Amino acid sequence: MNADPALHERPPLSAVMFGSLDAGAGKIYGAFGMKFAIGGDGLDASGFRLSLVSGASTEPARRRPAQGSLYKSDVGALLGYEWRIHDSFVAVSVGPDLETSYLRWRDWHGIGQRVGPRIQLDVWAAPDKNSLIQVNAYAVAAGSGRSGARVAAGWKITQRLYLGPEVELYRERDYFKVRLGMHLTGMELFGIIWRLSAGAQKSRDDKSEIYATLGFHWKR
Repeated sequence: MNADPALHERPPLSAVMFGSLDAGAGKIYGAFGMKFAIGGDGLDASGFRLSLVSGASTEPARRRPAQGSLYKSDVGALLGYEWRIHDSFVAVSVGPDLETSYLRWRDWHGIGQRVGPRIQLDVWAAPDKNSLIQVNAYAVAAGSGRSGARVAAGWKITQRLYLGPEVELYRERDYFKVRLGMHLTGMELFGIIWRLSAGAQKSRDDKSEIYATLGFHWKR
């Protein structure tokens, strides 16, 4: 007698972990987060999402010449909605963001904290079987009032890998940064999907430099 096939069905994936490590022009930034589907339909269906995001960075307190150290961290909890069509989705979320900074320069030390709203937009679109479009953008109305965006396009070069250009913009008070590079998305290792990006960046305070980013996401 065969068991009911429904007993062998796996529940829908309901969480994804994601993160990145970014280096360029004297600054190192790491990010980690988790997104949870609210409800029993999982991540493959439209629905509400709860996201927990965090990040930390280290860079010189003054850039020209490089002096001192500036350490920053941010944590946020976002609630939003995700619209899905097959493998494509658009998600909008909002929530509080806490930014902490620690400055060390010569004999001076200082620490500051700010709390404010954060809004975030994420798009993953597959217009056809061989192309990919990614958009990630956010804005935080707290502390330094930072905002950033990444737009990337990719074309399939193997069954899973996409290769293409990317553009990134970042602004914080009177500081801005522009990046132009290439990305390779879709590498799978240890059950985790990886993204590797590299290119050139230009900021207000620095000459053109090379940057590199390693990102990942893991559905559970």
